[in-house]
Parts: sequence; C-alpha cells; structure tokens
Amino acid sequence: MAKSKIESDRGLNLRMFVTGLALVVLYLIITTLLIYIGVGYGLVIVIVAALIFSQYYFSDKIAMFSMHAREVTPAQEPRLHEIVDRLCLLADMPKPRVGVAEMDMPNAFATGRSPRHAVICATRGIMARLSDEELEAVLAHELSHVAHRDVAVMTIASGVGMLAGMVSRMAMWGAMLGGGGGGRNNNNDNAALVELVTWVVSIVIYVVAYLLTMALSRYRELAADRSGAILIGKPSVLASALVHITGDMGRIPRTDLRKAENMNAFFFVPALAGGTAASLFATHPPLEKRLDALNKLERELNG
Repeated sequence: MAKSKIESDRGLNLRMFVTGLALVVLYLIITTLLIYIGVGYGLVIVIVAALIFSQYYFSDKIAMFSMHAREVTPAQEPRLHEIVDRLCLLADMPKPRVGVAEMDMPNAFATGRSPRHAVICATRGIMARLSDEELEAVLAHELSHVAHRDVAVMTIASGVGMLAGMVSRMAMWGAMLGGGGGGRNNNNDNAALVELVTWVVSIVIYVVAYLLTMALSRYRELAADRSGAILIGKPSVLASALVHITGDMGRIPRTDLRKAENMNAFFFVPALAGGTAASLFATHPPLEKRLDALNKLERELNG
C-alpha cells in the first residue's frame, strides 16, 4: 500500500494476497506443462520471465497504446492536470503521469506497476460530459487504484491467461500434427492422450485465472469507489458521475464499445456491461451495488 492518505482496504489486501498465491501456483503448473510437452527448461524460463517482465514493466505503455491514448502536459490539458494536482495534494501521493484518449466513449482508467510509475488517463468523452466536480470524483477513484497497487496484480493476472492460451494452442497443434510429448513416447495413441490432457489442463488454468481476475476486479472497484469518495468527502458526487456515465454509455455506437471491451477490467465503467452474462464473469459489480455502497457511505460521513 502506498504511503498516502488514501484509505487502505484490508479486504482488498487479503484478496490480492490470495490471488497472488493462486497465480504463483498456476504459473508453476503452466511451467510444468511446457516442460512436459517437450519445451526445454531454458526456453520455458525465458518465456515465463519475458511475459512477466513485459506485463509488469510495460503495462502502462501497452494500455495507452491499446486505447490510442497519449501523455499530455499541463499546458495541453490544464483542467485535467489541475484536478490531478489537487487530488495528489489531498492524498499526499506522487503525481502520476496524465493521459488523454481521443475517443468519445466516457471513461477513465489507471495503469502502471507502482504509484511512481503510474498513469491516469481520461477519455475525451468523459471530459466533455462531466462537470469538474464529477470528473474529480472519477479521477479520485482511479488514483485509489494506484494507491492500492491493485493495477499491478491485475496486470500480472492477465499474463497467466495469455500463457495458458499459448500452451493450449501448442497442445492443439501438436495433436493435429501428430507430435508426441517431446519424443518421450513414440506411441501415437499415448502421444495424442498427452496432448489432449495438456490442452484440457491449460483450458482449466485459463478459466481459473479468468475467474480469479474477475473476482478481484469486482472487489477492487468497490474499494476504489469507497477510497475515492472518502478522499474528496463527497460519495454522492461519485454516485452522480456513475449514473451520468452509465447513461451516456448507452448512446455510444456498439461497434465503438466492442473495440474497447478488452480494457473493461481497467475502466471506471465497463464499455460493455454484458447484461445477459453471468455476474461471475463480470469485471465490475452491478451499478446498483456500487450506488448502494456510496449512499451508505454518504450517510456514514454525514453522521
């Protein structure tokens, strides 16, 4: 947890710790699978290390690139920088880099491996639609993600799914081409069985990693709502911004929302909420749950 005035969340810290342990186990299983299907020890270490390194150290650049966002200076976006400056003073935190995504979809996100290597980005759409007070509430939410360091855990968690997907494809192509467990077994039937088991296990790992990530994602949004609202002392303003953005999101062309859907877990509000999907696979808690929590916090702060 960053040394700041942003409220820590024990529930979030516990969930990140448990998720981290589970990810270590999943990485070990995937590494074993890679070795079992014949990939050399050295190459396995290189693959895993390269993936973790790139995800951890370049997550901010990857996110900014995928959102067609750019870093902006105070001269270019004085309003945005003034809000972030004010929040950082309130939170007693180092100022993250500030970015703008040139898209009409109203949203914001934070990324980066630590408070000193973070970026907070707002879309042009959210800047045009929200008042200064509402925009400040949204950015306070994003700054809370930075302080909680949950962005780094989410980034590393996504790497497990990518690695599991790679292993499943290797197993699938190995079975299709008649490969067999790195030459350990020359019997075609046994080789096919090895490939099938590897494919099934990697798919299971992918699903488990995805469910862990989504569960953490939903809780971290509630934690950031609470911390951000306490930082500015106005839960009702954050609730207003949530309602405002969610309503405006429905006016954005669905094709545009689909293009940004891969960033859902990092957004303030999901690009596509997936109303028909099970809540187990949702990146964010339901709007009603977030509003109820903010209304309860408003009553607490007002005695």
